[in-house]
Amino acid sequence: MRYRVLLALWLLADLLLFVGSYAAAYAIRVGFIFSTDFPLDQHLTATFLAAPLWLLVLLTTRSFHLTRNQITLRSGAYIAYSALVGSALFTLIYYFTFNQFFSRLLIIEAFLLSTFIVWGWHIVFEQMLRRALRMHPPVFPTLVIGVTRESRALIATLNRRKHPLSPVAVLDARGIKDTHVEGVPYLGRLNKLEGTLTRLRPTHLIHASDMEQSLNLLSACKNKGIAYIVLPSVFGIVGRDERVESLEGHPVTVVPPENSRWSWFFR
Repeated sequence: MRYRVLLALWLLADLLLFVGSYAAAYAIRVGFIFSTDFPLDQHLTATFLAAPLWLLVLLTTRSFHLTRNQITLRSGAYIAYSALVGSALFTLIYYFTFNQFFSRLLIIEAFLLSTFIVWGWHIVFEQMLRRALRMHPPVFPTLVIGVTRESRALIATLNRRKHPLSPVAVLDARGIKDTHVEGVPYLGRLNKLEGTLTRLRPTHLIHASDMEQSLNLLSACKNKGIAYIVLPSVFGIVGRDERVESLEGHPVTVVPPENSRWSWFFR
């Protein structure tokens, strides 16, 4: 419930910021004395009609996904793309509704304002969202299976950056001597898996080692309604640009031969 409320507030705030950006662009371009050639009510009408469509485009970019880091260039590019589509929608709606043309400079200003205001808000709200989702009890408690160098680094990163996925326990097939892994309790071997899932009720499970356990872990996650996440290193993939794609309807993992700086934009 906490996450749903926060997400609803996030979506509502984005809609208001989009409308506010276009209102600010009108004030900058037209001034505080309203223009009779370009009435404010017509401008706001077109903006309100375009706002839900713009938000729908933004949703298709997965900008609100839990794993999205809002401060990256990737997030900024997706928001800019959505803002560009939003300005095009506004232009079409205004023209076909009122059969009038208007200032092209205003559209450019509205595009820039909606891009940077929304992106800045996403960066700020993400930090508030992460802290709110990690408040006790965490909304997305996460169980980590396997103690490796990569899983230790991942746990430390999730905790340091206050990621919404909050590690609450660690299990390992072979067993370790430590009682904690990067501050997260180590509860024992995989024979305690069923009891741990019942007691802690995690929403996510991260599989970090022991590939032979993948079917058992996946089956347990399906039975309990838990999201199953597997690290590429479990399958011997050591790259950092692998991704899941669809090959004629069949999900496949793709490891490209080279890292491309802009390949993420076309995924």
